[in-house]
Amino acid sequence: MKLFEEARLRAAELETRRHFLKQCTSGMGGIALGSLFGCNPFSTPDQAQAASPVSINRNPLAAAAPHFAPKAKRVIYLHMAGAPSQLELFDYKPELAKLHGLDCPQSLLEGKRFAFIQGVPKMLGPQAKFAPRGQSGVLVSDLLPHFHEVVDEAAIIKTLHTDEFNHAPAQLLVQTGSSRLGRPSLGSWATYGLGSENENLPGFIVLVSGGNTPDAGKSVWGSGFLPTVYQGVQCRSEGDPVLYVSNPDGMSRDLRRKSLDAINRINEQEYQEMGDPETLTRISQYEMAFRMQISVPEIMDISKEPDYIHQMYGTEPGKASFANNCLLARRLSERGVRFIQLYDWGWDTHGSSKDGAIEHGFRDKCKQVDQPIAALIKDLKQRGLLDETLIVWGGEFGRTPMQENRNGRVMPFMGRDHHTEAFSVWMAGGGVKGGVSYGETDEIGYYGIKDRVHIHDLQATILHLMGMDHERLTYHFQGRDFRLTDVAGKVVKDILA
Repeated sequence: MKLFEEARLRAAELETRRHFLKQCTSGMGGIALGSLFGCNPFSTPDQAQAASPVSINRNPLAAAAPHFAPKAKRVIYLHMAGAPSQLELFDYKPELAKLHGLDCPQSLLEGKRFAFIQGVPKMLGPQAKFAPRGQSGVLVSDLLPHFHEVVDEAAIIKTLHTDEFNHAPAQLLVQTGSSRLGRPSLGSWATYGLGSENENLPGFIVLVSGGNTPDAGKSVWGSGFLPTVYQGVQCRSEGDPVLYVSNPDGMSRDLRRKSLDAINRINEQEYQEMGDPETLTRISQYEMAFRMQISVPEIMDISKEPDYIHQMYGTEPGKASFANNCLLARRLSERGVRFIQLYDWGWDTHGSSKDGAIEHGFRDKCKQVDQPIAALIKDLKQRGLLDETLIVWGGEFGRTPMQENRNGRVMPFMGRDHHTEAFSVWMAGGGVKGGVSYGETDEIGYYGIKDRVHIHDLQATILHLMGMDHERLTYHFQGRDFRLTDVAGKVVKDILA
């Protein structure tokens, strides 16, 4: 919507008889719903602030105090959308190699639900070579040669488990704490709890590579029932950094400023009358967009980075790539962005195509991410930022020890089905022990048998490292307090430094 039209519309909404009647109608509906769900639609801003453990500041992105001293000021979350196979990367199973090509025992199939496996599949041994890496001697496969150089910075959790075996609900569960739409994302909770350290950039920025968005869509960085100022802002390393942030033809920056001032005066008046925090969000977002016209193009331009940095990451300025996004993540970290989320699509390796085969497409994906991830860790460390930046790497679930046999047929390539019981995630940097392998799976990597970690435990641990108690970080909505971890979650203390 053009700003002139917006200004006229907002003025009309406040003044016209039609809008008054509309507001009366919706207001009566709100009273009825509020009585049903226990909400108080007549709460003043002060009352709303008192109801929440985290203050609703007039600038909703103002930096806020954590619950306790944090180990990490910010998070860089690397989500490999599609779920990479833990059995080819971090969870070495020599016994599984001995079973390669044999029929899967019935004991592993009875009572189990799979996304695609039918009948009796064959067992599939590890398709990579493992060896101890780094001074810590943690086992990592040969598919991640650059990661070997930084493995002593990482804590690898091998026993993560989830409740969902399809991509979209599993991605939602990892990123929002619920497999259903409508819950705030992890990055939204983080910025709601802690605000932003940079007034000229969003507190939560999302970068996507691999040619597609995650299966769950942009809901995985949505704000759910939190004010929309906390949702992730997607930036691009190719073309305009942020869609629609530029001035339209015929509008100068001065004219845009005047138009925003007019809209803000109307929104301020509406906030004084209605006390709706979403009105503050609108004001904040317009102001942020205005400042981003200057700040975002500068930070998204990686062309002026030194040659050795480009060689280190494997970056190519002007292109959309995971490597470019890793370098951007470092630049955003330097500027105090609270939560930086990278999604890389294309890790779903069922063996139904060459791109989706463990022996082809999966290896290509490993090559694409291995060097830039190692470079990101090294670069943050050499700049003194790794100790205060938490890096998280993982997917939404794991892969089966059996080869997929969709519809009971042998697949043309090697692939594994979705698996909920055990998969690997690693964390590095702010507040995490380095060179650690946590948790243990059985001889074939089917179940976690020691120190299992649920998705909500991972989320509780991330919030803890940022200085937030996951049980106290709540938001009152529809009559009750909600939190990221629902009614579960415990901090994985054994990996904390």
